[in-house]
Amino acid sequence: MLIHPQFDPVALKLGPLAVRWYGLMYLVAFLAFLWLGKRRVQSQPWHGLTPRDIDDLLFYGVLGVVIGGRLGQVLFYEPAYYFAHPLEIFAVWKGGMSFHGGFLGVLVAVGLYAKRHGLGFWQLTDFIAPLVPIGLMLGRIGNFINGELWGRPASAELPWAMVFPHVDTLPRHPSQLYQAFAEGLLLWMLLWWFSSTQRPRMQVSAVFLMGYGVARWCGEYFREPDHGIFGLSYVVSMGQWLSLPMIVVGVVLFVRGKT
Repeated sequence: MLIHPQFDPVALKLGPLAVRWYGLMYLVAFLAFLWLGKRRVQSQPWHGLTPRDIDDLLFYGVLGVVIGGRLGQVLFYEPAYYFAHPLEIFAVWKGGMSFHGGFLGVLVAVGLYAKRHGLGFWQLTDFIAPLVPIGLMLGRIGNFINGELWGRPASAELPWAMVFPHVDTLPRHPSQLYQAFAEGLLLWMLLWWFSSTQRPRMQVSAVFLMGYGVARWCGEYFREPDHGIFGLSYVVSMGQWLSLPMIVVGVVLFVRGKT
């Protein structure tokens, strides 16, 4: 049976400055966005974007991810805790970022950028969608390093069952790594292939919504559940409730993109 390594959340210390693994994962994710985005600009001119647009989009996206992700964690998952400890809302370096909150924040940021620069909203989301999953993968790896968002109890016979000593002595699914693979690497491969040729407007965005929603819905069955709506933790988790509209909207957009 595997034991979680209990990584030190601090990657390195530079005097009084502590650089945490979680923050490093976000930094690498943003750099990956730049690199992949500029590759898409060069290979897919039909999007009508320039390398300068990628730099500016990253700035808007960082604000959307950080502000939206943190507010999503506060409002969707732990409102009682953060309302009792309001200063903790600003401690983003400790982890605790909601994908769905960050997703909504990015949509707002993209909408503002599109309006300011005279670009189409779907033009931008179709371009950005394949750039996102690598960042999601890195975020899940950050969760694993932090030893947070651990999985449900698993059979001790499962070869990769893992004990998280800071939680208990039960073998558990390393669900952070499952989600890193499904929501990150697998979804990136699907989107990169699907967007490699010009598609009808909204369809690349639709595939992202459906792909993430399905991957997150399935992944939640291996993750220790948070509180769902009306406390139905073990029936439908909050992550599943929030992913369901993504799947529905994705289906609608994909069908509309064909017309």
